[in-house]
Amino acid sequence: MADPSSYRPPVGSIPTQPGVYRFSDRDGRVVYVGKAKNLRSRLNSYFADPASLHPRTHSMVHTAASLDWTVVRTEVEALALEFSWIKEFDPRFNVKYRDDKSYPWLAISLSEEYPRVYVGRGRKRKGTRYFGPYAHAWAIRETVDALLRVFPMRSCTKGVFNNARASGRSCLLGYIDKCSAPCVGRISEQEHREIAEDFAAFMAGQANPMIRRLERQMAEHAEAMEYEQAARARDDLAALRRAMEANAIVLGDGTDVDVVALAEDPLEVAVQIFHVRGGRVRGQRGWVADRTDDSDTAALVVGFLGQLYGEADEDDVLPREILVPAVNEDSSAMADLLSQRRGSRVAIRVPRRGDKRTLMETVARNATETLARHKTKRAGDLSTRNRALEEIQLALELPEVPLRIECYDISNLQGTEVVASMVVFEDGLPRKGEYRRFVIRGTGEDPDGPGQNDVAAMHEVITRRFRRLLDDRRAHQEAAAVAASDASGAEAEQEGDRPQLIDPTTGAPRRFAYTPSLVVVDGGQPQVAAAQQALTELGITDVALCGLAKRLEEVWLPDLDDPVILPRTSEGLYLLQRIRDEAHRFAITHHRSRRSTSMLESVLDDVPGLGEVRRKTLMRHFGSLRKLRAARLEEIEALPGFGRRTAEAVAAALAQDEAPTAVDARTGEVVMPTGTTGHNGAR
Repeated sequence: MADPSSYRPPVGSIPTQPGVYRFSDRDGRVVYVGKAKNLRSRLNSYFADPASLHPRTHSMVHTAASLDWTVVRTEVEALALEFSWIKEFDPRFNVKYRDDKSYPWLAISLSEEYPRVYVGRGRKRKGTRYFGPYAHAWAIRETVDALLRVFPMRSCTKGVFNNARASGRSCLLGYIDKCSAPCVGRISEQEHREIAEDFAAFMAGQANPMIRRLERQMAEHAEAMEYEQAARARDDLAALRRAMEANAIVLGDGTDVDVVALAEDPLEVAVQIFHVRGGRVRGQRGWVADRTDDSDTAALVVGFLGQLYGEADEDDVLPREILVPAVNEDSSAMADLLSQRRGSRVAIRVPRRGDKRTLMETVARNATETLARHKTKRAGDLSTRNRALEEIQLALELPEVPLRIECYDISNLQGTEVVASMVVFEDGLPRKGEYRRFVIRGTGEDPDGPGQNDVAAMHEVITRRFRRLLDDRRAHQEAAAVAASDASGAEAEQEGDRPQLIDPTTGAPRRFAYTPSLVVVDGGQPQVAAAQQALTELGITDVALCGLAKRLEEVWLPDLDDPVILPRTSEGLYLLQRIRDEAHRFAITHHRSRRSTSMLESVLDDVPGLGEVRRKTLMRHFGSLRKLRAARLEEIEALPGFGRRTAEAVAAALAQDEAPTAVDARTGEVVMPTGTTGHNGAR
């Protein structure tokens, strides 16, 4: 790997104007392309302290061997050149939002003597009217197949058409009435063109006049007792309505707009886009791309728009409006660039209310589901899980593949209600039956208590978990000794005297007896050091340990000053992140349930006549302070052991409680006051 200082430009040689830069490797291949409003400021950031760089950026600057740049006049020119270079060089360190397929279009070749309808991809041709783009070619082919019954226009290729004209016999579509067979002269050129224009008008959203015309024809045929023709008109109506259902109106103003939404996590980003034309959703596509840095949502959106529309040169490719989840100062430059490409104004904005906001929420849900499906597929693939475990083994230099991994996380509310979670993954999959929750009691060694010291809390939870491991190991050894003595004819012991290998509360085998191959703690060096100290104090030396710090996704090992950096595309890093996030989720869930219960108890402590039994009755019935506040006096009075006076006392205590609380409108949970934290903040 190259040393960035070997190709760093001399101080002061980099201009301060806007421009585009590219890093290249030793073979001259471009590995990264970027733009900047101030080239000097941006490029100097790449040669800062390596520890401050994002892991992906760190890898890029050490892969590169040279740097060059081009100065431009404006940010718009910088955007245009950046996306042109990305398309030309396909740099490995730039996010790739696009797949290798072009959009499918529905096309009507109005410039031909006998217009043809077909589904195609690629660049557009003059004299052809296009509709779309659509998400799937098979979906639009089904629509065309249904509409050919109503609009029997030509759909065959030029060769098939000429052969039919020469032989005087139509193809199969002509015999089943899905083509008017102009090739054999069943209708004139003008009549066929009128059918093609009606087809195009329907696809453009002008369906109501045709619906009314068919309804009128059906009524006229029925009145004249021409029932066969009336039945045909009825079937044509049904075909049109099926096609309309597949293209339901989502925007009443009939506007053309593209709606873009993202779903993100630290490693990947899912992009979803709906193409709305004439107020109807004409197409939908989605991608999942690897993240290359810690860019915010607005920056990711600008990059996506540049790659999606950067090569557009047809007016109807670009809509008049693009709805996005977030904008920044580069968004206006992108709007100017797209306006130049379209030849008229393109607006990029965030919808705030109404139908467009509702549609944005729908697209965002699709993006979230796309990312979830991607993760599920990735986690469920056996070969991928095996590769992830092997990568972890190599990166951490473990003696064997870590088949059982345990992860620990700490959660607290301003130093109170400190809890911890333990999650278990075996063969890369969660074993939820073996998850454990801990309420941190405090060891007495820290004067502030572990509530103010997440490091001490981590020390306590590791100590408690592995003390149980030692106890269960001892129980197994004693059980083995008893079994050996019984087998040799020794006097049988009473059942109650034998060591119990079954948990009396659950009836299941004691799970703490299973030794993990790897322990992961959520945090950096301090948390890893605390966990290592706990293991050392217990004399445990056969368990590997590491920590995962969230800010830069660094893997910390005991007694090492520098972290292990796994590639951002590493399946091993993805698995460690997934385990860490699951531990965080499990800890937060436990913390919220305890916080809700403790808040309810504290409010009711001083209510006269309300003892422990009645407080538990309230908690069991209402479940949360929010629901109890919303309850009517009659509901409280109807509970067992409550009378009118006690219910009034409870209501008065709730009214006098001045503790600031808030309720999450989406989940209904009591949320933390401003300035609190529900997670270990030390990284």
